[in-house]
Amino acid sequence: MRRLGSALVVLTLASCKVVRDAFSAHPNAAGHAAGQTLTVERLADLAGRASEVPLGPEALTGLTTVYLDYAVFAGELARGRNLDDSALVLAAGWPSAAQLKWQHFQDRLRAARPPLTPAQTDSAYQAGTVRLFQHILISIPANAAPNVEQQKKRQATGILRQAAAQPGVGFARLAQRYSEDPGTKSQGGYLAAVRRGRFVPAFDTAAWQLAPGGLSAVVRSPFGYHIIRRPPLAEVRDSFRVDIENDLVTQLDSLHLDSLSRLRRLEVEAGAPALVRWTMEHLGAAGTDRRTLATYQGGAGAFRVHDLARWILAIDPKQARGLASAGDDQLKRFVRILTQRELQLQQADSAGVQLTSEDWRQIKVDHDSGLTILRNFLGLSAQLFKDSAATEKARMQLAMSHVNAYLDHVFLNRSARFFPVPPFLATTLRGADWSINEAGVARALTRAQAIRIRADSGRVEPGKGLRLAPGPAPVPGPGDSVAGKPRR
Repeated sequence: MRRLGSALVVLTLASCKVVRDAFSAHPNAAGHAAGQTLTVERLADLAGRASEVPLGPEALTGLTTVYLDYAVFAGELARGRNLDDSALVLAAGWPSAAQLKWQHFQDRLRAARPPLTPAQTDSAYQAGTVRLFQHILISIPANAAPNVEQQKKRQATGILRQAAAQPGVGFARLAQRYSEDPGTKSQGGYLAAVRRGRFVPAFDTAAWQLAPGGLSAVVRSPFGYHIIRRPPLAEVRDSFRVDIENDLVTQLDSLHLDSLSRLRRLEVEAGAPALVRWTMEHLGAAGTDRRTLATYQGGAGAFRVHDLARWILAIDPKQARGLASAGDDQLKRFVRILTQRELQLQQADSAGVQLTSEDWRQIKVDHDSGLTILRNFLGLSAQLFKDSAATEKARMQLAMSHVNAYLDHVFLNRSARFFPVPPFLATTLRGADWSINEAGVARALTRAQAIRIRADSGRVEPGKGLRLAPGPAPVPGPGDSVAGKPRR
């Protein structure tokens, strides 16, 4: 089962409403959504009895988010909302839609660039800034014994002699037969053309000393023993051209972004790093925060905290958590990259770039898959509501009973897999009443700690505590009592 502790901390990223003053009149409420209230007692019981949930403010806020988002989702099912509406699908799949649109725009830019001519390919090979190599690897297991390493070296030396005797395409046949690099073995040992410094130092040093057609000695690296060859241009002209074009595209993409940034006068604010750190700690409030991280000309004119919050929900949670320890320059670079991505999406829209029918199909497949998992985990279906509840109130009560049962299975019994409502679907479905009461969460934390202490003190470790003695029950002696009465 997915570990709950780290997942709950990440789920605080999905909170997007500020705490409401109205909660001051409801001291027993930890959160509210879809007409439902998560009580302090219910939150404390879930957190206190779930041993994998770390008892801290972030984890309990995450658990509150999970509960409220499930209440919202179940409520929409109870009301019979069409969750396949195209606008909802697009909003819930925004990260995929934005990525696909950005890729289409990049493809359009690349298609406008002419391919390299044979003369340009030859010139690039001769310049040597980017080079293509083949290799044969004889791998060595970690902590291999000296005799094993000696045996591997003798094997590599023997293959080197064969390679020297079979110049040209013979090296590819030897690689296919002997190499233990699974990524290149079937391709004859060919590596993609790269710039200097892309390989481990021992390999890189030996490879970049080779002239066209040259063959290295046996080279030891952390991976094992290598035999390296630099194929002459005549053998690799087509594949080298493709690699060069890909490398050139990467450089041109970077130049395009730099040019776009200059044209739009993109400037990252001096206070951006502090705002990024604040956003990571207050993503609930960040969802509506309009403070500026970067400015540019045209379009919306600024990249704001609420834009950053949306992107943080879209990126890998591990990468997002790494922002907390990043330096100011790294955070400014991060803001600059995201702002550039926003500008490119604006360019894509201006250029009329649209999602293809295949894009929509894939986004819809992902959306439907998430809905199916959620419905199955909750055990909710349109037929169940039709058969079991006549009114909307009854349907909502039925939906919440399933939500509570599922969360008990996940957090208390650990008999179900944890699958939260996807963050963009959750934020799209949330209504104006979705809110978390920080004071209520704090009270729940105190109670959960007391519950955890009681549970831990009553838990007997294996091999410890009172155990029945072997054999039959002892015979009562004189003066012992039986059933509460003195023995006569």
